[in-house]
Amino acid sequence: MSDKLKPRGRKVKILATLGPASDTPEMIEALMRAGADAFRINMSHGEQADKAKLVEHIRGLEEKLGRPTTILFDLQGPKLRVGAFEGGKADLEKGGTFILDRDKAKGDETRVCLPHPELFEAVEVGSLLLVDDGKMRLKVTEVSDDKIVTEVRVSGTIRDRKGVNVPDVLIPIPALTKKDRSDLQFALSQGADWIALSFVQRPEDVREARELVGKQAAILAKIEKPQAVDGLDEILKEADAVMVARGDLGVELPPEMVPPVQNKIVATARLHGKPVVVATQMLESMITSPTPTRAEVNDVADAIYDGADAVMLSAESAAGDYPIEAVKMMHRIGKAVEGDERYFDRVHFTETPPDPTTADALAESARGIARTVDAKAMVCYTSSGSTARRIARERPSVPTLVMTASQQVARRLGILWGVYAVRTRDVDSFEEMVGKAKRMALRHSIAKGGERIVLMAGVPFGVSGSTNVIHVVKLQGNELETHQRHFEL
Repeated sequence: MSDKLKPRGRKVKILATLGPASDTPEMIEALMRAGADAFRINMSHGEQADKAKLVEHIRGLEEKLGRPTTILFDLQGPKLRVGAFEGGKADLEKGGTFILDRDKAKGDETRVCLPHPELFEAVEVGSLLLVDDGKMRLKVTEVSDDKIVTEVRVSGTIRDRKGVNVPDVLIPIPALTKKDRSDLQFALSQGADWIALSFVQRPEDVREARELVGKQAAILAKIEKPQAVDGLDEILKEADAVMVARGDLGVELPPEMVPPVQNKIVATARLHGKPVVVATQMLESMITSPTPTRAEVNDVADAIYDGADAVMLSAESAAGDYPIEAVKMMHRIGKAVEGDERYFDRVHFTETPPDPTTADALAESARGIARTVDAKAMVCYTSSGSTARRIARERPSVPTLVMTASQQVARRLGILWGVYAVRTRDVDSFEEMVGKAKRMALRHSIAKGGERIVLMAGVPFGVSGSTNVIHVVKLQGNELETHQRHFEL
C-alpha cells in the first residue's frame, strides 16, 4: 500500500483536536489515515513546548503522506471567574441573596470576590450571571462600583474559580489577553495556518488580532456569544472564517435556540463565501464509548446537510478513549450524507447569489457546466486561494483540485469544503497550467482517462484576481487533449 493519502471521497472536512490521547506521531498519522484533514491545537491547556512538538509531528508527516496539512491554533481568550471560598465551595439556596464584590477575602454563602472590574461597569439590574456553565443562575438586583447584589435563581453549590457567563451584556474587555498575545506570537513562530480567536463580541476584536497577525496566518472567529451572533455580518467582513462554538453558545442561549442560531451562522458564512466550522459535543459519547448515539449521528449529519465546510472533534480526539474510531465515524457520516441523492438539494436550499464580479459569475457558471458535461472535478490554479473559495461557495457536485505554488495557501485550504489542494511548481502560461492540470488530475486520482474536468483560470496568467476563463478538458489516458471550448470575458 502506498504511503500517500488519496482524496477522501467526501467534501466536508474533519478538524480533529490534539491532546493527551493523540499527541504522538503514530497517533497523528493514524488520525490522518482515518480521515482527519486538519488539526486543532488548544492553547487553553498545556505548555508551548508541548505544542511545538505537535507541530513538528504534523509537518513531519506532510511529505510522507503527500498531503498539505492544516494546523489551527485556538487561543484561550479571556476567562471570567469568581474567586475562592472558605472550604472551596458554598451552598446557595434559591431565592437567597448573593453578593459579588471586589474584596479579595475568601467567600462564603453570602458573598465572593469577582476579580473583573469590567463587569461592575457593564452589568445592569436584571442582567443574568451564569456560573459554572449555567449550573448556577444569579439575577442582578443592585449594582454599585464595588458590589453586584444578586438573587439566586437556581439552588446549588458554587465552587472555587468557576467561570462566569453574562449572556445579555457586551463586556468591555479585549478578546486578546496577555496570555493570548504570547500564545499568538508562539503560534505564528510555529507557522500556524489558522488562528482561532475566542470571546469575539465585535468586529473590532478581529481587527485587533489582524494588526498582530498581518498576513502570516488566517483568522477564524469563534461565534460563542449572543453579541457576536447579532453582529455576524460585520464580523464576517473582518474574519477569514467562523466557528459555531456551541459550548458557550449553549450556555449563553436557551438550548432550543442553539439549532436555529447554528443554521443562521452557517448560512450567513456561506453567503459571505467564508469557511464555517461546526464544533463542540458532536460525538461526545465517543469520549468513553466506541460508538456514538443516534442523536449525535443526526447532529453531525444536519451540519453537513446545511453545508458546513468542516465539523470538529474536541475531547473525542484529544482526550477520549476512541480517537481513531471517532474520526472514522465522522468520515463515514460525511460519506453517507453526501451519497444521499437529496444532499445537494439540501445544500443549495441556502442560496448564495454571486457577487457582481467576473470571477464570481464564472464560478457559478462552472458549477452548471460541470454538471452538464458530467465532469468529474473542478480544477483551478491559485496564488491566494480566492478562486478556490469562490468555487467552494457554489458547492459544486464534484471535488475541486486546487493547484498552488504556495505551501501556505495549500495548508490554509484544508478546512475549505470540497477542496483537494496540492502544491506544485509555479507555471508561466495558461497552456502550461492546462497541461499540469491534466497530469495532476490523473496523478491524484481526481479523474480518469476518458473523463472531463472543468478548469478556471485567469488571462493574462499570473495576475491575482483576474479569473476570467472556463476551460473544459477531456482526459484520454496518458494522451491528454483539450476537448472543448473557452469562455473568455
